Amino acid sequence: MKMRLLAAGAILLTLGSGAFAHRLDEYLQAILLSVEKDHLQASMRLIPGVAVAANLLESIDTNGDGTISVAEQRAYAERVLRDLSITVDGKSAGPTLVSEKFPAIEEIKAGLGEIQIEFTVELTRGGPERRIVLENHHRREISVYLMNCLVPRDPDIRIVAQNRNENQSFYELDYAQAGNGSLSAFSNAWSAFRGRTGGVGFTSLFRLGMRHIAEGTDHLLFLLTLLLPAPLLATASGWSGFAGARHSLLQILKVVTAFTIGHSITLAVAALGLIRLPSRPIEVLIALSILVSAVHALRPLFPGQEALIAAFFGLIHGLAFAATLGELGLGRWERVTGILAFNLGIETMQLIVVAAIMPSLVLLRRMKSYSVLRIGGAVFAALASLGWIAERLLGVHNSVDAVVDGVAHHGAWIAGGLFLLSAVSWQNSRKSPWFWIDSKQRGFLFAAANRGPRTG
Repeated sequence: MKMRLLAAGAILLTLGSGAFAHRLDEYLQAILLSVEKDHLQASMRLIPGVAVAANLLESIDTNGDGTISVAEQRAYAERVLRDLSITVDGKSAGPTLVSEKFPAIEEIKAGLGEIQIEFTVELTRGGPERRIVLENHHRREISVYLMNCLVPRDPDIRIVAQNRNENQSFYELDYAQAGNGSLSAFSNAWSAFRGRTGGVGFTSLFRLGMRHIAEGTDHLLFLLTLLLPAPLLATASGWSGFAGARHSLLQILKVVTAFTIGHSITLAVAALGLIRLPSRPIEVLIALSILVSAVHALRPLFPGQEALIAAFFGLIHGLAFAATLGELGLGRWERVTGILAFNLGIETMQLIVVAAIMPSLVLLRRMKSYSVLRIGGAVFAALASLGWIAERLLGVHNSVDAVVDGVAHHGAWIAGGLFLLSAVSWQNSRKSPWFWIDSKQRGFLFAAANRGPRTG
């Protein structure tokens, strides 16, 4: 019961302003969910602001007599539920009204009235990995929304992931449900590995790892920024000259592998509970790692040592990965398979992103405009890292998350544009007799031509 109260605390705090002050011009609708073995239990709290109360009361007190009768309460509660769209494992499910409670009209007009609606959703039998999607369409023109989930009381049910849209009118809940709570620790872990039953399934954790790295823009920004100068040769004056396709691909492979080894070590160690560190210093160091890689992309700080830097900062990024895995409350045996599944998901998404971007960058390096791309990308990463450092270290709120997430949201279009540009560049460059000659050979030929014919 204590855990349930703690879990509800977050949403109750956000509603505090409605309980102790007059709400103004919005209709706050909060839904709190509790997943049980065979049903979903939900509690709605609806608090109209002063400016929208009169409009709302017209749709509740339909006969206009100044009171809300039992029949009017029931009718409005059912109308609210009809505006909910609920699917369970992709199949439509209808809510069943359990109870409704309405405040006095004077309280609603003052912006303090709280309408309470309780409902349930029947959960038919399903697999070990389940998904509930809830959309609230009720009075969208005046409403703001909140959705959250309680910690399950049933030990065989574990929340895997929650996803919401920007205004929280859309809510997606992924959870895992064991088929037999009496499984031994070993068989429980083995079943989880095979993705069938027993705690959080292997497939769910694999998907969670993919989603975590896809949404973890700071992790990807560090890696991609560190890879920006991979196709280049370092000189005393900065980055100059194409290092050749073979050198570039080897450098990319070294950096990605080193980063993988680094974060895999600390992910395993921290997820198994062998070390514990506070999250804030880790998040600050992750932002600092992006700043270091950005400066290096502008001017070589550690030429030829990129793999070591990737491995070092990978250790820090792994601690952040472990924090996400630790929130699932996995058992000892489940953590073993969980680390493997989660890490495989991270590596899969990481390789997808690198494979989508880096071939284009290698080919684009033959264009003079690559320096603009490199410098622009490095400056963007540096500004983002400074914003994150200010927010995570000093508590200075800014819009860096929104900006970076906005760019990442269009990542597929950006990758497609880079690929198209690189394809055009490659097609034009292959017509040149210099295309198949690397930078060292080219320099030798230029030197030989400048010496002129020998006399003797």
